Amino acid sequence: MVSSKRKLIVDGIRTDGRKSNELRPIKIENGVLPNANGSAYLEQGGNKILVGVFGPREMHPKHLANPHRAVLRCRYHMAPFSTDPRRSPAPSRRDTELSMVIRNALEPSVFLERYPRASIDVYVEILEADGSTRCASTVASSVALVDAGIPMSDLVVACSVGKVEDEIVLDLNDIEDKEGDADMPVAIMPKIGKVTLLQMDGVLSTAEFEKAFDLAMEGCQKISEIQRESLRTKYGKPEVKATVQ
Repeated sequence: MVSSKRKLIVDGIRTDGRKSNELRPIKIENGVLPNANGSAYLEQGGNKILVGVFGPREMHPKHLANPHRAVLRCRYHMAPFSTDPRRSPAPSRRDTELSMVIRNALEPSVFLERYPRASIDVYVEILEADGSTRCASTVASSVALVDAGIPMSDLVVACSVGKVEDEIVLDLNDIEDKEGDADMPVAIMPKIGKVTLLQMDGVLSTAEFEKAFDLAMEGCQKISEIQRESLRTKYGKPEVKATVQ
């Protein structure tokens, strides 16, 4: 019996025309929501993600406040029209899980102790989904936090790697995410060198894991520069004026 499963890599080229070590095109804009304290819009391949940050502000309900630090809250939500077929607008268990994953990836970078009894709320809306949305959402959320003026020790950047037809590939798209053999999202603070997220779905050998992790680090460094460039585009660099003696 002939298998009907599609080929995801043909002559070293993936379904979207990329090589194994290539990222999808990425576009990041910040300050796109005037009613939010900070915001960002990200396109990565077919992903379209909007993030709004509100706070620091007084925690409601008050019994959830921490007297020693702010509480970072994250809500990840996929719009009903973000996938085909359409999905229910009600929050799913996956939405709840990814909200926690993104919050845990961002939290180590934020100086929460500066805002006791406050909340910092991050709202992530997936307008169009094309795989690796938790990583793309983390990237956009980090930029939105900076846009909100939240003090951070470093940006958080995330990228997925995986195993597709016995080959380690970078930045999985939707088909590779669903039909590949393994998926490993990674998030880091690149200047500090701290890993804030490492998950894996599937099986990798030790050698495959090391290769995948190294590839993820390369991808994160490239995405980090795109993050910083988006912020430089809006805020620019401080101008240094020479003094004539």
